[in-house]
Amino acid sequence: MSIIKVNNLSKIYRVALKQPGLKGTISHLFRRTYREIPAVRNISFKIEPGEIVGFLGANGAGKTTTLKMLTGLIYPSAGEINVAGFIPFERKKPFLTKISLVMGQKQQLLWDLPALDSLKINAAVYEIPEPIFQKRLAELSQMLSLQTKLTQPVRKLSLGERMKAELLAALLHHPPVLFLDEPTLGLDVNAQVAVRDFLREYNHRYNATILLTSHYMADITALCKRVMVINEGKLIYDGKLEALLARFAPCREIKLELAKSVSPELLSQYGNLHSIDGQVVSLLVPRENLTQTITRIINDLDILDFVVSEPPIEEIIGALFRSGRI
Repeated sequence: MSIIKVNNLSKIYRVALKQPGLKGTISHLFRRTYREIPAVRNISFKIEPGEIVGFLGANGAGKTTTLKMLTGLIYPSAGEINVAGFIPFERKKPFLTKISLVMGQKQQLLWDLPALDSLKINAAVYEIPEPIFQKRLAELSQMLSLQTKLTQPVRKLSLGERMKAELLAALLHHPPVLFLDEPTLGLDVNAQVAVRDFLREYNHRYNATILLTSHYMADITALCKRVMVINEGKLIYDGKLEALLARFAPCREIKLELAKSVSPELLSQYGNLHSIDGQVVSLLVPRENLTQTITRIINDLDILDFVVSEPPIEEIIGALFRSGRI
């Protein structure tokens, strides 16, 4: 049975229009006109217990608005939502114990207090008994490698440590459904990997359902088998990540730092030469040839370093949108 059900969900914002000047201000007081802005347009989907689903889209596509409706922070204009057996916007207390929302650009921890104090406040809000609180605190802090950091003021923690503490606070009540909005935003590579590893482990241990938005393709490829893509409020793709990448991102980028310059003609033997700047080279290589090509490059060329990366999410969405709905 699906733990999240969404049927023909829409959200339209009404924005008041005001003419400039004193006349416009006076007129605005007595006779207002409005413009309607559709943020989400008739989207439908289901998510099963234990799934980790990536929710992709450009800025302003409707991702955060959808998450806010799923968590009951805003009312939908039309459509039906059911999360863990509840209607989110009713904000019933049992519903709030079933979900958690973590937003990378916002924090719930109190800035000047030790993280542990904020966690104790959360435990009181969710009425978690002290023995259970201590058990979960020990377990989650160990999973997140935060044992020695919780007594420090939040403002003294690094950005990565703060995000880990935010996750700990959000998961103290063991919600079966977790909504994540850009959880790795602004984090360095090591912190991003740590957050991904934790989410994977949490999902495996507790069969938690996770809906994840991110601008980092590495987050999506590391965690998600299924993705949904939203563009201008419309759901334009819902399916396997593997199929999406195969069709709209058939190549991966290999960035090389060479010990000495190599001619473009020679480099073109390994893939499509995307850019070359002295001894720094970018090649686009088909996914199916990636391992073989990397082996050839290592054997043939004198390289100092190389990085393999996915194309930016925006490029994939752009290609998908230009093709029309699949």
